[in-house]
This record gives sequence, structure tokens and C-alpha cells, in this order.
Amino acid sequence: MYLQSWGLCNSLNTDLFETIKQKHSSYSSWAVWADQTDKPKSNMGDMSIFNEEHRTTLLNQLKNNVIMVGLNISRSFSEPFRNFHDLNPRANDFKIRFAFKNTEYYGAYMTDIIKDYEMVDSKNVIKHVKNNDLLITKSIEKIREEMKDLKSDKPIIFAFGVDTFRLLKNNIQNSEYGRLVKLTHYSHQISKEAYRDTILREIKIGIG
Repeated sequence: MYLQSWGLCNSLNTDLFETIKQKHSSYSSWAVWADQTDKPKSNMGDMSIFNEEHRTTLLNQLKNNVIMVGLNISRSFSEPFRNFHDLNPRANDFKIRFAFKNTEYYGAYMTDIIKDYEMVDSKNVIKHVKNNDLLITKSIEKIREEMKDLKSDKPIIFAFGVDTFRLLKNNIQNSEYGRLVKLTHYSHQISKEAYRDTILREIKIGIG
């Protein structure tokens, strides 16, 4: 009901999808995944969902006015849209899949604020960006470029973690988004079931 009230149910066309793929897919992705089979992390790295033969089904799921933002990329990828679909068995991306599956936010655009700094420890990322106004400026400009290319209109932005939320809150104007909602980071050491309950509660409070 939240997306309907905000007018955020638009699906993408091929041209917009291709623009995002050509310009941003080395660090961005979409909140769609192959289905889990046996284990919680099964099929997280299956990128066949983005293949041409699945394009119509895919585009009908994707949303340009819901954006999920992480702090930085933990490691670089050459394959388009690989971010948030990590094959690494230590990655916690599977919690995002479980949390958003069968919700109205499934299919959101996904990206990071800091594009060119590979680091697993968020504390080191914050040390890197602290007092680095140029890096922050460039990072926010890139987020704005992505929003423009998505043709977003006051999107709902979900920020994974306190640091991501603060960077966005302090550097993006209120007029540029509909809601900015802080979500518990998916690396938090709780079960996938508890994580889903937590973020859906945070979304309900944040959107109202």
C-alpha cells in the first residue's frame, strides 16, 4: 500500500534499463534475485535473471522511484549488476533478498554512495571520507546523476546503516526525495527472519 500511495509502481522501459546498464551497472544493481532453493544463500550469484530472454518479466518488476543505498562496494565486479548479488559465501546480500521478497519494494534500484573505494570495514570507509569534501561532493553528484538517469521523481530512499543515512541526510536536499529511511544494515548479526521483521518495521515507521 505504501508504493501505491506514493505513486511508485512504475515499471521500466528498455531504453531506461539500457541507459542504467551502460552508465552505472559496474557499481549498481536491482533488488531482484533468482529464487532461493535449498540453502539461504543459494542462487544469490545467479545473474541469468538479467538475461535478454527474461527482459519483459524483469522490467515489469523494476522500480525507478525506490532506491536502496549502501555505503561502499566491498569489492569490484566486472559483470553488470553484480553488486548486491555477491558469490562470496561470507556475503550477507541474501538477507536483503529474504527481507524484500514479496514486498512492494522488490525491484528497487540499488547502489552505493562511495563508488571507488573497496573496503569491507565501514569504520575504515568513514575514516577515508572524513574531511574529504571533494570525495563526498563527487559521490553525491554521482547519486544525483543516477537519480536523473532513472527519471526518479522524489523517490523513497532506503539507507542501509547509520553512516549511509548520515551522508545522504547531510548532503542531499529534502526536496530531492520523498522519504529518506534509515534501515538496519544487512551485515547485522541477526537471522534473516529477524532482519526482515526489523526493516519492515523501520520502513513502516519511516514512511508512515
